[in-house]
Amino acid sequence: MLLRGHAVGSGPQSTGSQRDAMSTARDDSRHARNATCRAGPRRRLRLAPLLCATGLLQVPAVMASQSFTLGELKRMSVEDLMNLEVTSVTRRPERLADAPAAVTVITGEEIRRHGASTLVEALRLAPNLQVAQRGSRGWAVSARGFNTELANKLLVMVDGRSVYTPLFSGVFWEAQGYILEDVERIEVVSGPGGTLWGANAVNGVVSVITRSAADTHGLLATAAHGPELNVHAALRYGGEISPGVHWRVFGKYVDHEQAVRTDRAPAGDDWHRAHTGFRMDADAAAGAFTLQGEYYDNDEEDPEAASSTRLKGAHLLGRLARSTGAGGELSLQAYVDWTRFDDAVPPLTLGGVPLSGAGRFRDDLVTFDLDFQHSFRPHRRHVVTWGLGFRHMRDDVDSAPALAVLPERLDQQLYSLFAQDEMQLGRTLTLTLGTKLEHHDYTGLEVQPSARLQWQPAASPQMLWAAVSRAVRIPSRLDRELYQAQPPGFPLLYGNPDFRSEKLVAYELGHRATLGGRASTSLSLFFNDYDDVRSTTITPEVLLPFRFANDVYGRTWGLEFSGNVQVRDGWSVRAGYTLLEERLKVRPGRLDIANARNEVADPEQQALLGTSLDLPRGVEFDAALRWVDRLRVNNGPDVGTVPDYLELDARVGWQATPRLDLSLIGRNLLHRRHAEYGFPGPGRVQVERSVYGRLVWRH
Repeated sequence: MLLRGHAVGSGPQSTGSQRDAMSTARDDSRHARNATCRAGPRRRLRLAPLLCATGLLQVPAVMASQSFTLGELKRMSVEDLMNLEVTSVTRRPERLADAPAAVTVITGEEIRRHGASTLVEALRLAPNLQVAQRGSRGWAVSARGFNTELANKLLVMVDGRSVYTPLFSGVFWEAQGYILEDVERIEVVSGPGGTLWGANAVNGVVSVITRSAADTHGLLATAAHGPELNVHAALRYGGEISPGVHWRVFGKYVDHEQAVRTDRAPAGDDWHRAHTGFRMDADAAAGAFTLQGEYYDNDEEDPEAASSTRLKGAHLLGRLARSTGAGGELSLQAYVDWTRFDDAVPPLTLGGVPLSGAGRFRDDLVTFDLDFQHSFRPHRRHVVTWGLGFRHMRDDVDSAPALAVLPERLDQQLYSLFAQDEMQLGRTLTLTLGTKLEHHDYTGLEVQPSARLQWQPAASPQMLWAAVSRAVRIPSRLDRELYQAQPPGFPLLYGNPDFRSEKLVAYELGHRATLGGRASTSLSLFFNDYDDVRSTTITPEVLLPFRFANDVYGRTWGLEFSGNVQVRDGWSVRAGYTLLEERLKVRPGRLDIANARNEVADPEQQALLGTSLDLPRGVEFDAALRWVDRLRVNNGPDVGTVPDYLELDARVGWQATPRLDLSLIGRNLLHRRHAEYGFPGPGRVQVERSVYGRLVWRH
């Protein structure tokens, strides 16, 4: 795991009155219109996937949502789900059925019925994501390609706070240890979101929205145990301090067993995590106020390095939102976040002879983020949303003898401004134009515009949309400031101080429909044009060393489909399918030692089929079948494959009493073990079949 850092685009939460006003304005408007690395024996260094990939080794309005009780969620029909509000597409509430983007919503009820034990495990429910597990703790998650354990083109937010790290522009999923019963929903948008959310929202946005403290009164206790899951326990308690002022506190501890390798040897990747926090929500005349904070401490064993990887961090976030009348709203959010990543680095050796001592690579990051947003209606046919952002990051690194980031101390600032206008062109057409301007210390000014056209025929439950957008990934510290020492006569890898932003221009076309109130479908087609993608080249001055460059370009295209059917009350079926084609090339006259292969490790196709069935006497049955096409993984100039696989997850639950739920959960039931990621070889870490029991007590 690595630190929790941040990318642009968080902001405040809307109040219930604001949501009602915005919803009324939208309903009126629509009514006028009318009447969607080689996996070696052991990974000693958590940054190794990136080094292997080189070939050398809110607002958000994000939280503005309806709140539902568990009983209400259980009774939701497909039509109710399509009426859920989402905020990740336009940074303000709108019905899922009306969102002009490839967006999927994973509800808290779906997470509960799936029996997920971690946040990243719940993301398998999103058909528009590629999710691959490597052992007990390694995950690769992306949208529309470019998937690796250090994937850097997906922006992930939790309650409007970005959890990306500027060290490598990605997410360490093991650190996201939330109590899943507190998750209201997860919005997954595939496609660029840079216009609203800023740099690094290149291929998609994942926005996790947790429940208000007003919805979590009383006691919640959960416990789970199985052969791989030694301990999984959580405790939460909430209440009301005074009328309109609600609070909750929680704690969680997980102890996970190690996985196995292809040669049946232990992988040595067992880990444990402690996580605690609080949240307070208050409604007052001045608006809705939220204050929340968390602390976590992860310890990952690494027996071959005779040490462990430690990741710990804390944050404090405050958010104020208020209505300005006539469907307008103001929101202000600020947070401070601290993360420490401490990893063992083995010594350099040549022929078994140590050339340097072992050491530790430690990175301390402190981030301060401020976000302001304003939405208003200057005219009955226009809704304007604009905002300002500022972020300061102080990064302190203690380098190891064999691995350094220089300069070790770096202060970075990011300034941003965005504006978007949603215009009603007639009774069936809506045009949304917007752009985001960002200034980063590395690359200066970045411009990320977009245009979306939405067509909704009169009195029709169907909607067509099209979009063209530009997004960028700003350089990480490793892209520019990495220095990896090697034995004499062997390559030296270092970052490139002239490394530029990676760029994307995306073209999308989509259709969403609700069919008879019991079925819904969503289809998205996309074509992505990339430029200045990271490559690894030889410096022109000498044969060695190697360095990063921007010499790869190319295109990807494909489709995403999802559908839901309510067969009858208490029985639903869902399905999903994705197709992805990738064509990356090296610029003429340039050299990439990986031949443009190391940025992609994606299945060409994948399919999902799931069902949820309510049985008599409070019994529930859930199953999810997934098929993933083979994927190509790379270690420099070498190429290997992970075979395609078919797997089944299942859950049987029983509501023993109104306060007690019991469940038996099975993962990867079709095979004793299988690989989902990693270079072929005896040391590739595999995912095992597992079965565990779970208890939930509410009082």
